[in-house]
Amino acid sequence: MGSLFSFHSSRTLRREAQAWVLRLASGEATLRDGEAFRRWCRQSPAHAHAALQARTVWQGLEPAARAVAQQAQASKRAAEAGLLRPGRRAWLGGAVAAGAAWLVARPPLDWWPGLDDWRADYHTGTGEQRSIALQDGVQVALNTQTRVDLLSRGAGIELLAGEAEITAPTAIRVMAAGGRITAQSARFNVRYINAQVCVTCLQGDVRIESSRGRAVRLQARQQATYDSNGVGTPGAPVDVDTSDVLAWRQRMLVFNNAPLEAVVRELNRYRPGRIIIADAELGGRKVLARFSLDRLDDALALIQGVTHASITKLPGGVVVLGNVKFS
Repeated sequence: MGSLFSFHSSRTLRREAQAWVLRLASGEATLRDGEAFRRWCRQSPAHAHAALQARTVWQGLEPAARAVAQQAQASKRAAEAGLLRPGRRAWLGGAVAAGAAWLVARPPLDWWPGLDDWRADYHTGTGEQRSIALQDGVQVALNTQTRVDLLSRGAGIELLAGEAEITAPTAIRVMAAGGRITAQSARFNVRYINAQVCVTCLQGDVRIESSRGRAVRLQARQQATYDSNGVGTPGAPVDVDTSDVLAWRQRMLVFNNAPLEAVVRELNRYRPGRIIIADAELGGRKVLARFSLDRLDDALALIQGVTHASITKLPGGVVVLGNVKFS
């Protein structure tokens, strides 16, 4: 009951925070609104955290809002001069508002950037990948939206969020979500997204110990997952195709019969703006696809071709999949 209540409270706070940010960015906010928002933020650290996250998401939509405002002014002048049919300006403004409202109604779970991204020893932005060299010849490749801290005691890192491939010729320790991953002369991939950690052994062997002391050992081409509650059920290693796991190292994304909702969630980690699915049935459709990270616009065209979904492109990189009526 406690965890369910916590999830519900967190989701409620996110929605309230986004509603506040949209209100304050509407141009109609008053001084009283500003004071009320500050009081709301001071209720608890969780309120302040949700407010910062909401502001981060809105910043992704802000270019769209600015573009609409500029286009609205141009449209107004054109309408006054008799050069533009009425309705176009209202449609654009309504489209952006609907896109923002959709984020309030269904807040994404994969917020980025995180609250402490600027404090991390190493981090990557949206669509960015980089490699870092640590002591003793350890190499760490960081995928998009990844944050890593160096451990203060002993060789190793803490993966705060995102995904990394580690090549370690000597002993290495990786912390993530309270779990410990150790290896001696091994190569492995660690993905920490949406509160779940997925570890894939590529070469050598890797030991995973959860925060509750449960441990599993992986051999090459094996994978296991866990979260802050312990190694995932059933916890036994599973055999995987490591080429799919490492597709990001070739700047590719591979999806094998994945729901479109999961595909879009992953695409949103690599491109600026936000892709929004406006139809629950559409989000559940299964997708078999291979996308190049250098041609993500082609991914949208392929999704449209496979699902026959309508695509509405808004300024600021916001894309709505599915039929939505903008008023």
